[in-house]
Amino acid sequence: MVDAEDMITRIEQKSRKIESLIKQPVEALKTALEGSPPKTKDERCKSANWNVVHRAIMAIKAVDLMFSSLDPEYYDILMKYLYRGLSTGDRPTCEQCLKIHEKLTQKAGLGCILRALSDTVNTV
Repeated sequence: MVDAEDMITRIEQKSRKIESLIKQPVEALKTALEGSPPKTKDERCKSANWNVVHRAIMAIKAVDLMFSSLDPEYYDILMKYLYRGLSTGDRPTCEQCLKIHEKLTQKAGLGCILRALSDTVNTV
C-alpha cells in the first residue's frame, strides 16, 4: 500500500507536469485524472489532487471540443471531481463544472452521474 507521503510526492510531480501541459488543456486534464487517489482516506492527498484537477478543469475553454479527445475511461472520475468542484461554492469553479457536467452527461449518460454519486468508497 502506498503511504500518504509517497502519494503527495506523486501528486506534486503530476502538478508540475500539468503546468507544462496547461496550453493543451485536455492533455492536462487527462494527466490530472490519471492515478487519482480515490481509495485513500488521507484528506491531504485528496485536497492536493483536487488542486491539480481543478487547475486543469479551469484551463479548459472549449468544453464542446474537450470530449472529442477525452477517452470514456475518464468520465466517471471526472464526474466525481465535478461534484467536488460544485461543493466548493466558488462561482467561477461552479460555472465551469456545470458547463462540463452538462456536456459530460450528454456524452456519458445518466449512469455516469449514478456511479459518481453512489460510490461512497472511492471518494475524491
